[in-house]
Amino acid sequence: MPTNDEFNPLTEEELRRQQEDEEFRRRVRDEVRRVQSGEAQDDIDRDIEQEQAAEAEQTRAEAKKRLKRSRLFYQLFSGSILRSRSVKDHYSYLIAIAIASLISIMVMFTSLYADMKYSRMEREVQLLRERSIRLREQLYKFTSHQAVVEELQRRGIPLQEPRRTKEVVED
Repeated sequence: MPTNDEFNPLTEEELRRQQEDEEFRRRVRDEVRRVQSGEAQDDIDRDIEQEQAAEAEQTRAEAKKRLKRSRLFYQLFSGSILRSRSVKDHYSYLIAIAIASLISIMVMFTSLYADMKYSRMEREVQLLRERSIRLREQLYKFTSHQAVVEELQRRGIPLQEPRRTKEVVED
């Protein structure tokens, strides 16, 4: 084991900082040489081309997305969406939804018709009740004792009182 008798006044952190500084200076020198030789301009041009290509790709993707949306809108209104492969797989579900909707509409109109018929019958029953009450009033008016006596006097028929007194019949 070799012994190192030399005293190094720098700590490990200071040594690490010196190495980092040297590395930084080396990179700066390399970059200055590249700029002076023209290599850096080539890299810059290449980076600009890559950025432009990425922007063009993004623009193409957005245009494709817009086209797809507008095509879907056109397909919906033209009816050609029904021929697309993705919709053909779901025809059975679409037919089931259409049938359920039609049945719902039929039930709604049937119940509406039944409700209208019920309301009409209620009105008729109310009118018949009112007519019944009026007819009972007329019947009472014509069949009361006073009305009978007046009618007999008008016709000139003498009224004879019963010979027996009135009896109440009990059950």
